[in-house]
Amino acid sequence: MTEQPQPTEPPSAQPTSHSPYADPASVAGPSATADDRARASLMAVRTEVGKAVVGQDAAVAGILIALLCRGHILLEGVPGVAKTLLVRSVAAVLDVQTKRVQFTPDLMPGDVTGSLVYDNSTSEFSFREGPVFTNLLLADEINRTPPKTQASLLEAMEERQVSVEGTPRPLPRPFLVAATQNPVEYEGTYPLPEAQLDRFLLKATMPLPPREDEIAVITRHASGFDPRDLAAAGLRPVASAADIEAGAEQVRHVQISPEVTAYIVDIARATRHSPSLALGVSPRGATALLATSRAWAWLNGRSFVTPDDVKSLAQATLAHRLSLRPEAELEGVAVSSVLDAAIGSVPVPR
Repeated sequence: MTEQPQPTEPPSAQPTSHSPYADPASVAGPSATADDRARASLMAVRTEVGKAVVGQDAAVAGILIALLCRGHILLEGVPGVAKTLLVRSVAAVLDVQTKRVQFTPDLMPGDVTGSLVYDNSTSEFSFREGPVFTNLLLADEINRTPPKTQASLLEAMEERQVSVEGTPRPLPRPFLVAATQNPVEYEGTYPLPEAQLDRFLLKATMPLPPREDEIAVITRHASGFDPRDLAAAGLRPVASAADIEAGAEQVRHVQISPEVTAYIVDIARATRHSPSLALGVSPRGATALLATSRAWAWLNGRSFVTPDDVKSLAQATLAHRLSLRPEAELEGVAVSSVLDAAIGSVPVPR
């Protein structure tokens, strides 16, 4: 197999500097397989998105993994770290449709999924699609809308369809919900319940950029960069929905040994016995870690999962599924440190 460009950071890592990935055609080569070409195209997405978004490689990797696993991603970060721009940029580079919904306290479920509308000309009700009928749905500030509207996304996220008046309507493929929330402002918000958090395959934290990256951002804006005009920024499609489908099919064939499977299960079980946690990782969470580890291995050009793949994706895949006990919260215990301790207590298979 032709050598592939290697991802430098899993979604749980903090972004550092950019890594120059080669053009898909030059990386894959004329004798490359469809698997190689799909991988090279998706790896090129990170470089292309970097033309608009500085220093958020880990979040881009998280979106790619979620797409390959047919899952969804929760993006958390303070206002102004380019969460919306990131999703729009990924959609432009993948050449897929994207829509944005600003979640507010008065948003109704029908505003998201669509509803039946009476047509005076035909004297019949017709279905008007909501913004959920897209490829990449940006659910902006999802915790600002009441639980009833939050729950309207559950069927779409799990079943890839919307049922209105008993009639199921399939959503486009690929379909991904990228939901954002602000970690520092909780007044007037409705925290996502554990059952809905568990529906998100990954949670990626978008931190404030380091000084060098922030200088690069300001320099771009000083040079005329307009985040509302991605075409002028030079973004071009380098992958497609077909590459996502081809990659997803290959990810399902990535091998995982019985020892690594047991390693994933033991990590999940270790969280259930932690004295600091009221809620540990469910079997769904363990299955999610299996899926993300496979996708990360495939993006790295391997046909098998290693324990390092599991450890690299554990924080992004599992941390948001854990719930601290009240006494642990009062003591200022961090979920990430509890999860690290659980992972450290499990012997690594050789």
